[in-house]
Amino acid sequence: MKARSLILILLAATLTATGYCAPSARAESPTRWFTDARFGMFIHWGVYSIPARGEWVMHNEKIQVADYEKFYKQFNPTEYNPREWVRIAKAAGMKYMTITTKHHDGFCMFDTKLGNYSCMYTPAHRDFVKGLVDACHEAGMKIEFYYSLLDWHQPYYEPKPDWQIDPPDHPKRDMSKYLEYMHGQVRELCTNYGKIDGIWFDGGWEHSPAEWKSEELIAMIRQLQPGIIINDRAGIPEDFSTPEQTVPGASMGRRMWESCMTINGNWGYAKDDKNFKSVADLVHILVDCASKGGNLLLNVGPMPNGKIQPEFVQRLAGVGKWMARNGESVYRTRGGPFLPQPWGRATAHGSKLYLHVFDWPKGTLEVPGLLNEVRSASLLLDKTPLSVKQGAGHVVISLPDRAPDAIDSVIVLEVKGAPKVDNTIRAAADGSVALPAMRATVHGGTAHYESGGGKDNIGYWVDKSDWVSWDFTTDRAGDYTVDITYACDPNCAGSQYTVAVGASSVAGTVKTTGDWAKFITETLGTIHLDAGKQTLAVTPVTINGAVMNLQKVVLKPAK
Repeated sequence: MKARSLILILLAATLTATGYCAPSARAESPTRWFTDARFGMFIHWGVYSIPARGEWVMHNEKIQVADYEKFYKQFNPTEYNPREWVRIAKAAGMKYMTITTKHHDGFCMFDTKLGNYSCMYTPAHRDFVKGLVDACHEAGMKIEFYYSLLDWHQPYYEPKPDWQIDPPDHPKRDMSKYLEYMHGQVRELCTNYGKIDGIWFDGGWEHSPAEWKSEELIAMIRQLQPGIIINDRAGIPEDFSTPEQTVPGASMGRRMWESCMTINGNWGYAKDDKNFKSVADLVHILVDCASKGGNLLLNVGPMPNGKIQPEFVQRLAGVGKWMARNGESVYRTRGGPFLPQPWGRATAHGSKLYLHVFDWPKGTLEVPGLLNEVRSASLLLDKTPLSVKQGAGHVVISLPDRAPDAIDSVIVLEVKGAPKVDNTIRAAADGSVALPAMRATVHGGTAHYESGGGKDNIGYWVDKSDWVSWDFTTDRAGDYTVDITYACDPNCAGSQYTVAVGASSVAGTVKTTGDWAKFITETLGTIHLDAGKQTLAVTPVTINGAVMNLQKVVLKPAK
């Protein structure tokens, strides 16, 4: 994976913050399985599992090729059982698997005829990719191949200076010969393993699509594997986008996407990394992806003996237990129609809305903006009916005292017609308007909503062209004070920004708060609001590394 990248490429228009309408019915497509699946397993496995310090160990520790090659001569995973991997994935509720056929270190986990740096020259003398492909085909599991375009081992490859392993004047550097090798290996992968469902490129940042000959490469793949899906990391958009270690703040519209994430902090096996996400964390991430129309590709980094480490197996089993009871609210669903709510998320399928309640309220659940007539409400877990009161664009559901599920309790709403929601934020009874980060629309390619670790904000705001907006409505025209809550590391203080509604605006300068998770609230001044529906925008004017971690903006009627 590209560990240093902050870039989340948004290649399609997002839904607006103000409304949602369910997509119209469309003909079955070769990609339908992907959007129905919602959940897959990523597998980062290679000789880097032997030093057990993550898949970037060769680069991070500047291990030269001759020294790194010692690892493959020790690679003998005698407990590798691909059927067991598939069993673990299926028990977790996963519908497809993506395995590293070659990572940046250049070692091939498949039987390539284009060199001897492969699994066939290890003590195991076994095609590890074929084993998993056969197990997936046998079990009806979709299978995708990860392949790194760059290669730290191959002598013909021309790396960029920042990513150099061996000296830059290596005598065999010849990119044209490397492309013959790389394209040839992709041809092998698309020819020798039967039907393949997807290709997941990585490492494309070192060269342009023209330098990779990406169009030629992808045309070959589509000729050999009709109906295959291909990601965006060869520098061409293709079928789906791949945000890494994050969930976008909003839908990507009709663009398919998949967030890839680790269970701890590493992709490859790292024996000392004990920073594991909880089962609840993983379920919430999966549901967050589905609620925005995306998939979750959750990674495991098997150990050098071929087994998936127990901490991963335990957590996957926990997710699977939740999915066995609630999978209907994830599989085959589409994003929305609600923006993220304080209580959780929502997914939709046909005329059903699934309300995923992470934080079970006492007594009632308020569901703002629903424009459809609610025909029934019930708990997904046991079909218990729930009473509903509905007004204009507002639904209140009466709840049991105890949450049916400690992780995520799902309420099913049957509505009349395709779901329609007005996501406009409404003023409170006292006239104030609270605009939280989780309900913002983020415009641009890097800034996005993040949570956990004390954070609940728009972060990764490192591009001056990114901006944030909310649509809201108020009944009271007049002057309003503007309070903004944010956090900022000392190294990035000083960015300037504006908060504007129409022609009325106030300016601010970001102060240090001491840490990215230590938030302060400032009053910036007053702006004038008309009555009715309007949009507030927070826009950078100057930037010092990063703008801020923006938690919320609150407008209060001026006294």
